[in-house]
Amino acid sequence: MAFYPQERLALFIDGPNLYNAAKALGFDIDYKRLLQLFQGKGRLIRAFYYTALAEDQDYSPIRPLVDWLDYNGFTMVTKPMKEFTDNMGRRRFRGSMDIELAVDMMDLAPSLDHVVLFSGDGDFRRLVESVQRRGVRVSVVSTIRSQPPMISDELRRQADTFIELQELGAHIARQGGGGQGGREAGGNYQPQTGAGYGGGAPVQQQQPIPTPADPNRE
Repeated sequence: MAFYPQERLALFIDGPNLYNAAKALGFDIDYKRLLQLFQGKGRLIRAFYYTALAEDQDYSPIRPLVDWLDYNGFTMVTKPMKEFTDNMGRRRFRGSMDIELAVDMMDLAPSLDHVVLFSGDGDFRRLVESVQRRGVRVSVVSTIRSQPPMISDELRRQADTFIELQELGAHIARQGGGGQGGREAGGNYQPQTGAGYGGGAPVQQQQPIPTPADPNRE
């Protein structure tokens, strides 16, 4: 990874996309370790995390993760998911944060030297090109080692640097110990096993959840 100590960095994390990429590689993200890694790479200005929420559910499986990130150095950008009925009459949820991410990146670009985008979504190719024209380097974090690859070829080509998520695993994967497990959802929402954060193992839904200020409590 090409980083310089004095450059101004910002992280833009497409939450559902990163979760699915890590899941495809067989590990969960420890967001505390992820933040610390990039704090050591330069002057970290912001770490944005984007996700849609199913607001009308009695239990939102991603809410513990959102709360923990909000208390621990991340800037959370959320919005309610939109409900729809599919062709089989099943209730589904949809929530795209692409516009919110693009607006924030363009707004912050004049104050940055280097953007790190955690997503493999090819829809971001034009955004990356526009930010590069403003003199900002763009690194994209995703994976080509899953089947199928989680990053689009056009986004990988556009990025100044492609960072293979699997190679970051030793630095940002969740390790054993106490803590919480969050759950992420993307596209058509369905509950699924969670991505960890704060360095701990997943907690079953029926177990009490520690406060966000104490993510490593066992």
